[in-house]
Amino acid sequence: MALDAMYDRTLSRTAMKAELLDAETELALAYAWRDQRDEAALHRLITAYMRLAISMAAKFKRYGAPMNDLIQEAGLGLMKAAEKFDPDRGVRFSTYAVWWIKASVQDYVMRNWSLVRTGSTSSQKSLFFNMRRVQARLEREAASVGEVLDKHQMRQMIAIEVGVPLHDVEMMEGRLSGSDYSLNATQSTDEDGREWIDALEDDSEQAADHVERDHDLAQLRTWLVEAMGSLNDREQFIVRERKLIEKPRTLESLGQELGLSKERVRQLEAAAFGKMRKALESDATEVTAFFA
Repeated sequence: MALDAMYDRTLSRTAMKAELLDAETELALAYAWRDQRDEAALHRLITAYMRLAISMAAKFKRYGAPMNDLIQEAGLGLMKAAEKFDPDRGVRFSTYAVWWIKASVQDYVMRNWSLVRTGSTSSQKSLFFNMRRVQARLEREAASVGEVLDKHQMRQMIAIEVGVPLHDVEMMEGRLSGSDYSLNATQSTDEDGREWIDALEDDSEQAADHVERDHDLAQLRTWLVEAMGSLNDREQFIVRERKLIEKPRTLESLGQELGLSKERVRQLEAAAFGKMRKALESDATEVTAFFA
């Protein structure tokens, strides 16, 4: 933390000493970067407005993020602004850069606020950064006329004020009410207490499912062996090579080995499946789809 604080102070002092650009100089630098990709001009433009980036980053310290990280994100937003700035539009670069700096820092804060995604739409972002302020103002206004708002009334009024659905307000209230907790934390103060992760349902295959699956597979194997017994040796060979090996063979390759045409092998295969269907119908009609 001490090194971070030292870095923040050094960067702030450097930014405060940077030159103040007038409109003409700023415009010339913007043209030089856009048209000639002059990196010296870009560096001068970024350095001049780094104090603006630091000032905006400081407004988000209350969300608990390290100041040096906020400054870095603000700097990234400033560079994005420089990359996209069009000097022909007649707008000062500082005015244009404010939006990019703020967006970059806000995205960083929301990404790091919780492991659970806090929000992604513009309305949800507005709710995240304005909910507490709006709530405080509504409470003051209600108190001034002697009213007390319950939680449901407050949520409804916040939703209307910010322009978001009520369920978004309820979701965000839960997100802002506390930070994430480790699943490895114990459920009691006792060191030997059970961890919260032990209370989660095990999504792996249960013993009963495993036994049932093994039983079904054994039954299917029995039916298959019985059905294969109804075939002659050549038919068994064709079915085995076409359906029961890891890399099934083609009709053409089997025909070459057996001295038959490709069409004749196909006919023998179809006849073999017909025999197996008949053998299976009396025991397990549900597996005939395997041979369709």
